[in-house]
Amino acid sequence: MPQASQVNPSVIDTLHAAGERPAVVYRYAGDRFLLLEYGEMVLDLTMNFRIFGLNEAIKRADIDGVIETVPALRSMLIQYDSLRLPTRELVETLKKLEDAIPSVDNLSIPSRRLELPMAFADQWTRSDIERYVKYTRQDAPNVINGHNIEYIASYNGLKDVEEVIQYLCATEWWNACIGFWPGLPFMFPLDPRYAIVTPKYNPTRPWTPEGAVGIGGPCVAIYPVASPGGYQLFGRTIPIFDLQQRNPAFKANPILLKPADRIQWVRVTDDELEAIRARVYDGTYRYKLVEYEVLNVKAYRRFLDSVKDEVAAFQRRQAEAVKHIPIP
Repeated sequence: MPQASQVNPSVIDTLHAAGERPAVVYRYAGDRFLLLEYGEMVLDLTMNFRIFGLNEAIKRADIDGVIETVPALRSMLIQYDSLRLPTRELVETLKKLEDAIPSVDNLSIPSRRLELPMAFADQWTRSDIERYVKYTRQDAPNVINGHNIEYIASYNGLKDVEEVIQYLCATEWWNACIGFWPGLPFMFPLDPRYAIVTPKYNPTRPWTPEGAVGIGGPCVAIYPVASPGGYQLFGRTIPIFDLQQRNPAFKANPILLKPADRIQWVRVTDDELEAIRARVYDGTYRYKLVEYEVLNVKAYRRFLDSVKDEVAAFQRRQAEAVKHIPIP
């Protein structure tokens, strides 16, 4: 019988952890969606890798009634037609698919690699940060010399702005999911030796330029449109969302990035970024995208094991720095 929750009526069923497979919770999400969650609320990219493994298994199974899957960091939203596919039947099918997913070490995840130019501490994010200080919070401790990068450095025990930039450019950033706003990526460093973290703005910033890039907690995001925002800003890049589809990169889809993409930052000046952005919109710029590479999870986990001592040393450095830094 399904293990329905007597406490939380949103829970349809659960699977207990078994071996390498984490616990799985299946929840109602309205009458057309089901939400599946893996494991605990902690940052563990192997959970995200398993979500992609499940996503591929669902595609291969070609389940009648499943309309769309939306993979996220440790969860998946599934849209389905409940008139064709009863909820309980869908859950039972998903539970059976768990046995068909390879172990995490045996997963190979299709992944694109994209280089994006980045102007750090740029004039556009500086302008909106200046407006924030003038109209929202004059004593914001995360704004130092008109920007957030010095605060990011201090919070992580890094020497200066240049070391922050070195850390951001030293690793590829794994796009775990797209969400919150059409085309907005949630990215995490594949090399945890460079896993900087920050608290968010308090209160939220009313203004953020399109293309701004910032970090909140361990997550880096690109703002696809001008909007409010709470992440600590460190630069601006080129468009990742264009409803007018003015560049060939957007011909098939106005959203550029996909889950499982890997982003590499390439440093440019403000003037260089402005010129590149103009070429994006006149259609002459070509995004530096490699389709498709594969992330071999077993090799990646070997890499993680090889750098664990360096990661622990950086985490100790961060923990000591945080003791002396004001929180917004």
